[in-house]
Amino acid sequence: MMRLASPSARRQLSTNAVTQRSPLGFLMIASAVATLASFSAASAQSPAKGSPEHIKAVTSAVDQNSIKANTATSNDWPAVGLDYGETRFSKLKQINTDNVKNLGLMWTYNLESSRGVEATPVVVDGIMYVTASWSVVHAIDVRTGKNIWTFDPEVSRSIGYKGCCDVVNRGVALHKGKIFVGAYDGRLIALDAVTGKKVWEKDTLIDKEHLYTITGAPRVVNGKVVIGNGGAEYGARGYVTAYDAETGNQAWRWFVVPGDPAKPYEDESMEKAAKTWDPAGKYWINGGGGTAWDTITFDPELNLVYIGTGNGSPWNRHLRSPAGGDNLYLASIVALNADTGKYVWHYQETPGDHWDYTSTQPMILADINIDGAPRKVILHAPKNGFFFVIDRTNGKFISAKNFVDVNWATGYDANGRPIEVAAARDPEKGMDSIPGPYGAHNWHPMSFNPMTGLVYLPAQNVPLHLTPQKDWKHNANKPGDFGGNVGWNTGFILNATPPKSLPFGRLIAWDPVKQKEAWKQEYVAPWNGGTLTTAGNLVFQGTADGRFIAYNATSGEKLWESPTGTGVVAAASTYMLDGVQYVSVAVGWGGVFGVAARATENNNPGRVYTFAIGGKAPLPEMTKYQMESLVAGVKYDPADVGPGTLLYVSSCVTCHGVPGVDKGGNVRNLGYVGPETIANLKNFVFKGPHVDKGMPDFTGKLSEDDVVKIIAFIQGTADAIRPK
Repeated sequence: MMRLASPSARRQLSTNAVTQRSPLGFLMIASAVATLASFSAASAQSPAKGSPEHIKAVTSAVDQNSIKANTATSNDWPAVGLDYGETRFSKLKQINTDNVKNLGLMWTYNLESSRGVEATPVVVDGIMYVTASWSVVHAIDVRTGKNIWTFDPEVSRSIGYKGCCDVVNRGVALHKGKIFVGAYDGRLIALDAVTGKKVWEKDTLIDKEHLYTITGAPRVVNGKVVIGNGGAEYGARGYVTAYDAETGNQAWRWFVVPGDPAKPYEDESMEKAAKTWDPAGKYWINGGGGTAWDTITFDPELNLVYIGTGNGSPWNRHLRSPAGGDNLYLASIVALNADTGKYVWHYQETPGDHWDYTSTQPMILADINIDGAPRKVILHAPKNGFFFVIDRTNGKFISAKNFVDVNWATGYDANGRPIEVAAARDPEKGMDSIPGPYGAHNWHPMSFNPMTGLVYLPAQNVPLHLTPQKDWKHNANKPGDFGGNVGWNTGFILNATPPKSLPFGRLIAWDPVKQKEAWKQEYVAPWNGGTLTTAGNLVFQGTADGRFIAYNATSGEKLWESPTGTGVVAAASTYMLDGVQYVSVAVGWGGVFGVAARATENNNPGRVYTFAIGGKAPLPEMTKYQMESLVAGVKYDPADVGPGTLLYVSSCVTCHGVPGVDKGGNVRNLGYVGPETIANLKNFVFKGPHVDKGMPDFTGKLSEDDVVKIIAFIQGTADAIRPK
């Protein structure tokens, strides 16, 4: 029986036939073999795109030098803010003002998330790393839009209440083949960029009694991973820590505020800071605050790490430091030596913070001309409503101007001190705080375009009235204390008097040299996404009402938009891949405002949307928020409404909002659920079915009689606002 020759034998027979038929046959075959060998060698050197070998090659090459080198082209987006200055300015211009109208969807990727998504995608040669809520990391092949791997740090859903502002995460750091992510429960984790397998893990928490979290993105500087924590609302002492990127061993730690004065201070900076605090307030019981929960930047030339620090704990300075004082280093930008963590200088933007005016908002390092001379500066727009320009070499104040209306100060003097309105600190009377604790600008990243000279800033007002709480005590948790039953310590009663200021959301193009607005766009609500700007003279921003928009960076003219299925809070990234420029944005409504409020009826799961010129992929199907009619028919005793109000404020309002008044965000409003749910509320409050989604278990914190009173408040409020 004849058997077919093997493939190698068939190739040899074919070769022989050719060489016998043609005198040139041998030369042809030799040339072909040489070409084939050359191709094979090239293939061996260039593994298939998206293969493990390719991922290892491109991610292992990411380090401090490569991130600096990438600024020449912006072909990749290797760090959360693109470059070390965190300008979020891309030099790519394939997509520009002329053709952005042809931008289309290439693919979407389901992040399988129902809570806030705040991360900017990091991308190198088509390999994307992005986080969703609960600190889950996704590795995605941009060429296909398909999953490479997913890492879930398995944060216990039962601790969702331990963070003030949703179970969010703002992204990862990539360095020499490792992905670094801060988990919500306080762990810093290093992952293999190829496989997603854990390489090492460190618990960053120094205090298990207070409620610390991590929501910010780590940064890698000089081979060290730097991360801060959140928790000042709950009573925590702020600090930042650096860990060796290879081993995870702690390299240094710097505390933001002083600790117990009965104990030795950690360094000279803490000894200096302690002189600005009044120990009569026993601030150290609740840590004093100052948590560095978001912005961290790095200047490699100056070898300085810049930290934005948080608010006081409690907010009310009359309570934490009765004699006053600046309370260093709250609400400041602090420069640390990148190698040692040693304090170098600081500039305090809100001395003696009293209003939750954190300075943790993203900062930008830029080189600009001021008064005809080049200056190395930090551009910063913190919660307090003023845009700051300071010298990043020494922390000296250059200028500040309010970018929204404010009522706590009239400006800053030549020494960089705010000129405060006396009534803003009245220990007896409340104030309609403008801006309020949500901030004139919160964590949503801004961007700086050196071609236009403008910063693109998401600005807002969320009305809030602050009334000083005279009988406040550390961790007392009295009914009526805002969030007191889930750990909050503010020292204020919130909205006991209805605020009179109006809410708004807007995009402001701000000239940091002139300290003047160049143009603005108004939105229907606060809490719009971060910005990206490009050499194509474009600004990209997602909105609270579920759109992703491109504007002319010079004029502010809207040039293009796409629906996104739900509100957008994160900032986009852009990169070049196989000769094509892409724009990607992670979408998922949430954050402290987005938990209880929203501006869209659509409620799609968290997704990554990726666009390019000529994209034709269909948009995913839109789904609506689950929202029933205003609850009716639940029996209650009207006498329980008053005490039920106080219990609701201390236990429920931080996530569920005001029944029937708010519509709910990524957590449902209890005025718009079925009457059977409200009537059986105890089944949800005590070891209920939503604990695995982040709802607290109030066993031991509320009684069944308390729940009866809360039911009365919910139904009573719904009845009071129901149209007659």
